[in-house]
Amino acid sequence: MPPGMPPARLSEPLPSLLRFPEDLPLQALLLTATRLMGAYGEWTARKAGLKVSLSGLGVLRVLVAEDGLKASEVADRAWSNPATLTSVVNTLVKDGFVVRKPDDADRRVVRLYLTEPGRAVVTYYVTQAAPMWRKAFAFVDAADEPVVRRFFAEMIGHLGQLIDEERGK
Repeated sequence: MPPGMPPARLSEPLPSLLRFPEDLPLQALLLTATRLMGAYGEWTARKAGLKVSLSGLGVLRVLVAEDGLKASEVADRAWSNPATLTSVVNTLVKDGFVVRKPDDADRRVVRLYLTEPGRAVVTYYVTQAAPMWRKAFAFVDAADEPVVRRFFAEMIGHLGQLIDEERGK
């Protein structure tokens, strides 16, 4: 968007290269946006100078919110599966951002804990990436933001519920 131009309203027509058929299913639009957002997120991590993947940042984010979880609990909160999570956690442990410790009550259970360098990575990324993410969403008019926010919050909740149902929870 050129400097000094107000952000486009969501109801304004899209540039010709970005037009999609009117009857394109919502999931096709969302999957396209998700892929682009993932690529942009990886770019923000690289631009910030991090060697941590977005998956790794996701694990660190979960542990910032609640430290000392089992890997299966982290996988549930990150909507991942334990097999995928294992390789991500192995990398985070190798890099010194997470440690595995046996549970005090049950030595068979292993819990994941964020280290100070892991916490510092999250803090650093958030401060470095915040301007980039603001720029990414600058097209959303302030008047539209509550509706967009509600849509995404409801979609996340609904899809999370569907995943839980599929997993038998």
